Amino acid sequence: MTIPEFPVPSRTRFELLVIGVGILGWLLLNLLVLRLANGFLPFDRPAMADMPFALQMAMPTLGLVEQLALMGLVWWLTRRRAAFDMAARAPEKSGAWREALGLLAYAMLGQVGGWIVGPALGYRAFSFHLAGSVVGCSAPPSPGEALLWASYNFGVFAVIPYFWFRRAYSNAELNLVSTDRRNDVWVILTVLVVESAVELAAMPGLFKMSPEAFLIAAPIAFVLCFFGTVLPTMVLIYAILLPRYLKLTGSPALTVILGGLTYALMHLVEGWSSFRTPHDIALSVIFVFVSYTGPGMFKAFVTLRTGNAWVHALGYHAVAPHVLADAPLIATVFGIP
Repeated sequence: MTIPEFPVPSRTRFELLVIGVGILGWLLLNLLVLRLANGFLPFDRPAMADMPFALQMAMPTLGLVEQLALMGLVWWLTRRRAAFDMAARAPEKSGAWREALGLLAYAMLGQVGGWIVGPALGYRAFSFHLAGSVVGCSAPPSPGEALLWASYNFGVFAVIPYFWFRRAYSNAELNLVSTDRRNDVWVILTVLVVESAVELAAMPGLFKMSPEAFLIAAPIAFVLCFFGTVLPTMVLIYAILLPRYLKLTGSPALTVILGGLTYALMHLVEGWSSFRTPHDIALSVIFVFVSYTGPGMFKAFVTLRTGNAWVHALGYHAVAPHVLADAPLIATVFGIP
């Protein structure tokens, strides 16, 4: 049986060069963190506070190894899908440049707006994650902060971009329609099971909750994070920007890397970041790229393989980590005993 052609990273010289540059960039970022940190990461991450420095440094790279393994699994699961042309969902290159750069500029302004709106109302600066997400924080957000964070992100990064682009593009052209529902469900469930097992082993805070508390906190965590980070991420990056990256580069490998870098770019100010000194600011920003580029690359890869941005959102974002890892945080935020 002949396997159809499919837009995955090929073994051309350019693709190999892109991958090589990506590996070199990863190594340089980690070396830079090692040099700046000098044995200590000044971040507000209670869930990792007791970890040795070496393990804290290794966690993003161990995560990247797992993400690369998951990419291999997704490739195998989707190997018999019919071919499709995601680049054709974007306009011609001049239009793709305008739309991509315009949306990136809008997204950065939206981030700056979150840095202003949050403190202006007595809260922290908003990011794509709720303060304390996954790694905890020494001062958990209040219910008002959590609700305003979700509302701001949903409106600025999901609703406005979606309706702006929906004027000219169909949902299929925005990577929001399945071309193979059975295979999409299979990918979602497989990735969800594997990633859930990994996260529960690495972040077992959920097991410290009572079943009653989890049953109350879990749906709140799902809804809050679905509107506050899952939909904004899906719409902004993987529905709109990803086809334009592929159109402009012609390279699946470079598109995956750009997807990862954009995902990190949208987390510049995290709840765990330290801004006490220029040194801490530099370290925080660099560590954002070390921490979030890998997950963003996996989301991009899954979307390239399936053509459906919902697959990564449901299989690798909404539940794992934002229910399994964040249910204890949400219980604290809303006073669930």
